Amino acid sequence: MIIPVRCISCGRVVGHLWEDYQKRVQAGEEPKKVLDALGLKSICCRTLFLTPVDTYKKIAKYKR
Repeated sequence: MIIPVRCISCGRVVGHLWEDYQKRVQAGEEPKKVLDALGLKSICCRTLFLTPVDTYKKIAKYKR
């Protein structure tokens, strides 16, 4: 999954938080609580973590 190093809207550095977020959500914690604990308060940064879609597996099927 490719996550931007900075928030696209506000420019805050968020890339270093992605792995911790993923581990905690996969362990069963609620995404809202994890985002709060990581200090992501603005909606633009929260959206960045809640909306990514992994498309590599779909794209990898197609060759040139």
